[in-house]
Amino acid sequence: MAMIGSIQEKYMREALRQAKKAYVLGEVPIGCVIVHEGRIIGRGYNRRNTDKNTLAHAEITAIRKASKQVGDWRLEECTIYITLEPCQMCAGAIIQARIPEVVMGCMNPKAGCGGSVLNILEMPQFNHQAAVTRGVLEEECSGLLKKFFSELRERNRMEKKARQSEGFEE
Repeated sequence: MAMIGSIQEKYMREALRQAKKAYVLGEVPIGCVIVHEGRIIGRGYNRRNTDKNTLAHAEITAIRKASKQVGDWRLEECTIYITLEPCQMCAGAIIQARIPEVVMGCMNPKAGCGGSVLNILEMPQFNHQAAVTRGVLEEECSGLLKKFFSELRERNRMEKKARQSEGFEE
């Protein structure tokens, strides 16, 4: 069990590395890697605002890259590592790609579809389900998100204050 935990932590650290790329861009820091036979074959991080594209989620980017690497849309022998519980679009894409194993860092109680709001990943009604592991490096994953949103709120407060002071000077 300790060996499995250390392998999961190793790849979650790689997903966190991807999340930090999003953070640097001013994007919500979500990262993802897809592993096949002990090798990372797909990486992704959130780029919605940068690319001005609703589909530019970490998981979608990683799935696209992994599928290209494998030469198939089916990723049946892969594990996906995600720093934040996936949304409905990404959870659906994971099921559509036939990824059998999902490892998540932290949960998303407002929009998560891997057990919080919905559990698309483990719904027996679908023709495919994934085995889900939750809470791998949870503190580090949630800490990065909390830091991002705290800084964003502060930046928004400062911008609002600056706009208000400009309005009073006219």
